[in-house]
Amino acid sequence: MILVTGGLGFIGLHAARGLLDLGEKVVLTQYQVPRMPDFIKDEVDKRAFIEQLDVTDGDRVLAICRKHAVDGIVHMVSPDSDLGSAGYYRIVMTGLLNVLEAGRLCGVKRLTVASSQTTYTGVKEGPFREDMPLRTTANNPGEAFKKSMEILSHYYGQREALDVVAMRIGAIYGPLYHSMGHLVSRMVHAAVEGTEVAVRGGFGQGAGDVYAGDGGDMCYAKDCGRGIALLQTAAKLEHRCYNIGSGRPTANAEVLAAIQGIVPGFRMNLKDGTGPSFRANAYMDISRIQAETDYRPDFLIDKAVPDYVAWLREGNAQ
Repeated sequence: MILVTGGLGFIGLHAARGLLDLGEKVVLTQYQVPRMPDFIKDEVDKRAFIEQLDVTDGDRVLAICRKHAVDGIVHMVSPDSDLGSAGYYRIVMTGLLNVLEAGRLCGVKRLTVASSQTTYTGVKEGPFREDMPLRTTANNPGEAFKKSMEILSHYYGQREALDVVAMRIGAIYGPLYHSMGHLVSRMVHAAVEGTEVAVRGGFGQGAGDVYAGDGGDMCYAKDCGRGIALLQTAAKLEHRCYNIGSGRPTANAEVLAAIQGIVPGFRMNLKDGTGPSFRANAYMDISRIQAETDYRPDFLIDKAVPDYVAWLREGNAQ
């Protein structure tokens, strides 16, 4: 049985689906807002079990692990950034310690911790590799806390002989994504809904103009979920950190062309060239995860967009 903290969140649900597809049973936790998409609901109380959890409650984390005889943990909890610095810090760091302690006390086989491609902020050019030196400063919550989580969880695992693996997850888009920070999701939603794309800060752009040549490693949620599942269940891993992404750069112009292939009337004004924040080869090197698991991204942009559009046209709002 594998515990997925934040298992009813966007990426957590896709990770759960990936684990179920590999034959695993899962415990999915929720804090406040439950979501139960069609691709999971038929498994509830059969191979998928739901528990309410505040990760700052260490006794509750341990009780869930013991109740379900958990032997693996995927730690996906990601609090809202509008909690304020102290609130965010408390949930992230206290939650991490509680999950690590529960993993130790229950003797789990592996504990995977969700990190992020934001750890590569400040790297001037890609492709981004796990062994790259990273700056010790940060200018956003993701960069600050994900780096810290990696260091602290690896140190804990080393001291306690606990198999802890960090997963540097790329900028993910696709079904169930609701914050609309990712430009690709905003473009696909606008195309299906017949509205204009909201131009604001988000992955691959700042507030303002959108450039045809900008973009990055755009990873579809289904691929991400499978990558997480493969890392969690691999019999043996040689490293402590793995990128999960598409393994290639995708430009905004490619996204627009893919959408127009499905929704011909969709229009969006892209400026020529690249913007001031452009980084060459801004994508995740995935050779490490590919060498050690069966991970192969199946949903590159030409396949992901039709799948995403079809899902929205079925009446799914988020």
